[in-house]
Amino acid sequence: MPAPPAPGSAALAQDHAVMRAALALRDTPRFAQAARDAELDFPFAAGTFACALGTGIDAQRTPATWRLLQRTLDDAARSTRAAKQQYRRVRPFVENGAPTCTPADEAALRGNGSYPSGHVAIGWMWALVLAQAAPERTGALLARGRSFGESRLVCNVHWQSDLLQGRFMAAGTFARLQSDPAFRADMAAATAELASARAQPLAPNRDCAAEAAALAQPLAGAL
Repeated sequence: MPAPPAPGSAALAQDHAVMRAALALRDTPRFAQAARDAELDFPFAAGTFACALGTGIDAQRTPATWRLLQRTLDDAARSTRAAKQQYRRVRPFVENGAPTCTPADEAALRGNGSYPSGHVAIGWMWALVLAQAAPERTGALLARGRSFGESRLVCNVHWQSDLLQGRFMAAGTFARLQSDPAFRADMAAATAELASARAQPLAPNRDCAAEAAALAQPLAGAL
């Protein structure tokens, strides 16, 4: 993975331009959605893609999909750790002094490198995994994976270049998993399970109309 954008570079200027646009969304529904997207603990996180998928996910009715999401969360998170430790990039809120959408996390985030984004790697991994399991929902799932990553910009905890490299690491990890027998078995089970679940969908544990309205707020300059 290359180093983060260098001082004076066009890429760093783009990072700062997107950061300023993201700060303008503070105290809006999009900012509140970013706070919800920051939550990676189950059971809440299992519903992150429920609206895009068209069904909820829980440990009782969809155990294989639940297990697949938990396992790939760990795969994606581990993919970014070495680079985070290598580069120790300072996060936007440390530089700009503005609040984040998760104040309770700020102390821990100060000591955790910004580049690349682990949250984004997880969200993009989940989008890819669920699109493989439910290909007819690919468009909605990838759009939600993108917005999940952009929530880290809105939250004021990541730079845009952190997001781009987070997606890159997720894509590489997802490709590598295709040759792993345990992943293939988990994917086959989740695919069959979701086909059945969508025939009698479980209600998402989200307000899908409110989520869609919040995510419709534009973030200028995001890639």
